[in-house]
Amino acid sequence: MVVTEELVDELPAEAVEEAKARAATLLLAFRHGNQLAFDHELDLLLADHAAREVTTLLTWIAAEAVRKAYAPEVGDKVLRAMARRAPAEAGEVLVDEETAHAAQLIEAVAVGEVAEVRSLVAATADTTYLLGGLLQGVAMMLPLLPEGELAEITAELRRRHGGGCGQVPEARAGN
Repeated sequence: MVVTEELVDELPAEAVEEAKARAATLLLAFRHGNQLAFDHELDLLLADHAAREVTTLLTWIAAEAVRKAYAPEVGDKVLRAMARRAPAEAGEVLVDEETAHAAQLIEAVAVGEVAEVRSLVAATADTTYLLGGLLQGVAMMLPLLPEGELAEITAELRRRHGGGCGQVPEARAGN
């Protein structure tokens, strides 16, 4: 049996668990490259910006440890479980499907609301659900495109992103 003594300046167990959950939320945002969510959560946690570099470095180290220790899908489950352990009153960021508002994202993109798009992305620490919903929305829209339009769009995307493509087909040439 290991006996531990509580130090005077030691955090209470509940505060330690809350800190672990908040760190897991940071890790999810960092892991998925969501810089806006990472910065937002970090700003909420830190009033002293001098510690920002240290926190970022520690998050990077922890993210690397999770990446090496777990398969991607298992690592995400571990981080989500840690983030959900925070007490309800801690104001933790939810990291499940309920926080991913893909319909709002599509509507904001459609009307060019850049600030709203940024806000939705920043509010979703685990962007895999948000992007999955966006992809599902796009897939539902594909059958509604006029014939040839999809080929024109994908050719343009390949051209813009250096994927290399031959000639861009003109879908409306026959009309």
